[in-house]
Amino acid sequence: MSARPNTEVAAEQTENDVPHRAGFACFVGRPNAGKSTLTNALVGQKVAITSNRPQTTRHTVRGIVHRPDAQLILVDTPGLHKPRTLLGERLNDVVRTTWAEVDVIGFCLPADQKLGPGDTFIIKELAGIKKTPKIAIITKTDLVDSKTLAEQLLAVSRLGEELGFEWAEIVPVSAVKEEQEAGRSPSNKGGGGRGAGQVGLLADLIAPLLPESPPLYPEGDLTDEPEMVMVAELIREAALEGVRDELPHSIAVVVEEMLPREDRPADKPLLDIHANVYIERPSQKGIIIGPKGKRLKDVGTKSRKHIEALLGTPVFLDLHVKVAKDWQRDPKQLRKLGF
Repeated sequence: MSARPNTEVAAEQTENDVPHRAGFACFVGRPNAGKSTLTNALVGQKVAITSNRPQTTRHTVRGIVHRPDAQLILVDTPGLHKPRTLLGERLNDVVRTTWAEVDVIGFCLPADQKLGPGDTFIIKELAGIKKTPKIAIITKTDLVDSKTLAEQLLAVSRLGEELGFEWAEIVPVSAVKEEQEAGRSPSNKGGGGRGAGQVGLLADLIAPLLPESPPLYPEGDLTDEPEMVMVAELIREAALEGVRDELPHSIAVVVEEMLPREDRPADKPLLDIHANVYIERPSQKGIIIGPKGKRLKDVGTKSRKHIEALLGTPVFLDLHVKVAKDWQRDPKQLRKLGF
């Protein structure tokens, strides 16, 4: 995580003479705990890719939440896990480095899954971080009844006590429910009271824990992730859909070029994007491409819609599938693919 982009020390004052706050918060938890979905719900736009596959997130994507009283910069880390490859080890290093640099840590636990060894392992590590406030966030509350949710809230509270620390807050949320509520009520701009998915309440609880500071990013910025990286991630998200269990970890995407097409009139622009989808073995190529190229075409169609929404311009997407043998275990290949 880079240093704060704004070095001013004096905190701005809001209308009520309350100091403005700004800082970094990260969501941690085992893989597939709902961290990326929660980041997108708080920002109000897709800035982190989501999938029902573990280990979807590989970059610490920052989502920026602008409020009158505070600016939250959300760092979406990979899930902490027992690594089986060099890539896995590097992803865990990213998580631990991030923990040391943020102002608030949110531990995410799905409501529909009991506390397991992986959760206990993460919470034990968090217990060793003494000064940083920690919030327990029970995600996916739309999947359980009130009794199950109450049991989960109690379990995470007790585990904190057993490990010798107290959660700054324990809050249940549903990013999916928040989305549904917002869809039914256009006036709901991510407010999320207790009757909705409570995503807005979570932002209310994080804000006072941030340091006094002016905004660190300009109004309107939703992420500081480079556009080429965001585009690559959107392509990889589409490529992850519907593939065999062993394949998602083998997929990497690199955008080689993004250039406006020169012969287009100003009122009809077109952006040419050339990207390579890398897999580890020649046998995986057919899975990605599909019969007569249908699957790769679907990947291009789905990702192009999201890319056009992100960039605000029509896009021509040129995708190629290439083999980078055992790239997850090869330091040279990892560097080439941006890890």
